[in-house]
Amino acid sequence: MEKPDISEKGAVRHGERLRSDQRLFMQLLAFGNCDDLGRTANALAQAGFESVLYKDLHDARGVALLSWSRDPDFFVTEFRCFLLKSAFAELTPKPEYTMFGRTYALGHEPNLEEWLFEKPRQTVLNPEWPWAIWYPLRRSGAFSALPPAEQGPILSEHGRIGHAFGEADYAHDIRLACFGLDKNDNDFVIGLVGRELYPLSACVQAMRKTQQTSRYIQSMGPFFVGKAVRQG
Repeated sequence: MEKPDISEKGAVRHGERLRSDQRLFMQLLAFGNCDDLGRTANALAQAGFESVLYKDLHDARGVALLSWSRDPDFFVTEFRCFLLKSAFAELTPKPEYTMFGRTYALGHEPNLEEWLFEKPRQTVLNPEWPWAIWYPLRRSGAFSALPPAEQGPILSEHGRIGHAFGEADYAHDIRLACFGLDKNDNDFVIGLVGRELYPLSACVQAMRKTQQTSRYIQSMGPFFVGKAVRQG
């Protein structure tokens, strides 16, 4: 067998397809019993890496921490050490909301580096888009069994809704693959961010009517809903 090509592939430019052997890994961790939001925010200000701190809509003492890196070793070295030695060590983890995934290319991106690394980072760090809904999902095996010619229109229907909400500045998405990386065997992690909360909810509602969601999504959630209090 030939060596599998596991690189991320973008558009063809000057006769050659854009490729990258790297991608961005992102993780969301949720915590309870946070009585001093300022203390956790100050710990992040001194941490030396970028992140987003969210207030949990469903828990008055809840927070969530979004972090990212091109190197997955970061999460089991520097980031792990930070969690164990900072104010976060005093909080109560909510492992049911843990999400971890990687950026990926669809094969037609004209600027592969921007798509894989800068676009998701700039999206979550935009101070004009503080509200967020994060959730994992798993497609049914029936979708994977469909030939590409049948998958294409189904994915396009979903994509058109996302594009329309983005163009209207209602909702902007971060899409991460988590095959083999999620403890519940989910396929993807989705982040929706925007100026207000209602449009994010409306986007999820609109997606429910698509063929992909109504026929081929096996499970979704749990949903983390929050508002950023620190980005950077």
